[in-house]
Amino acid sequence: MVWVIIVIVAVIVILAIMLITSYNRFVKQRNLIQESWRQIDVELHRRYDLIPNLVETVRAYAAHERHVFEEVARLRTQAVNVQGATPEQRAAAEGQLSGALRQMMISVEAYPQLQSNQNFLGLQRELTDTEDRIAAGRRFYNANVGDYNTRIEAFPSNLIAGAFKFEKAGYFEVKDEQVRSVPQVSFGTIGSVAGEQAPPQMQPGAPSSGQIHPQMPGDQGNYQAPPQPIPGGYQQPGQQPGQPGQPPFQGQGEPPVGGPPAGSPAPQDGQPPFTGGQ
Repeated sequence: MVWVIIVIVAVIVILAIMLITSYNRFVKQRNLIQESWRQIDVELHRRYDLIPNLVETVRAYAAHERHVFEEVARLRTQAVNVQGATPEQRAAAEGQLSGALRQMMISVEAYPQLQSNQNFLGLQRELTDTEDRIAAGRRFYNANVGDYNTRIEAFPSNLIAGAFKFEKAGYFEVKDEQVRSVPQVSFGTIGSVAGEQAPPQMQPGAPSSGQIHPQMPGDQGNYQAPPQPIPGGYQQPGQQPGQPGQPPFQGQGEPPVGGPPAGSPAPQDGQPPFTGGQ
């Protein structure tokens, strides 16, 4: 009887320890999520402070881009006003603001003087660094939210989460369609540079210049040797070069260039013919 009581007490103690450990882990994860969200909120406030200065600098060079500045100012005010909202609502507002800022930066490309302004370059650099820190904080926050939500849904920790009212946390994801869209890649014609016309295609049976096309057996009807000019211009009127029965050279004096020297013996079997070299 005593051993039964001891076993029951031991089981109760073990369950109590597991309960306390699991509860404390839930609290720790919830506090970690809140802390990581506060880091994102700090960077968002820094971004809100940089945007008005950046807009005023751009306005001095591109005053007629009024609609772009008004849209950025409106979306910035909207993002500031939803600070007490859920992470999903904050993410939606930040996505719209990021799109308006990107549109303003695209319009800046038409003003070379603005791109060389040191004040504008400094603000742009600070804004880029702030957005990089926001992206890093978002990844850290979403990783903590993923671990926390997994424990809420998993067994047996879901029993403790339900008993002590631990609710799932929301992710902070900026839904930017331009970033998520698949880039369009076109390689054009293989082997050609973009904007350059492709080389002409060779027609079957047409020999190209500068290449030797020997006559193959069984192809006598398709191949025609190009006409060869006669050195010295000795050609009778109406006579086609290379006609059978006509000697290629009818002048007096030295033989044409490329022929064998006078008095040279005929090539023997197994020797290459004379090609004009010394």
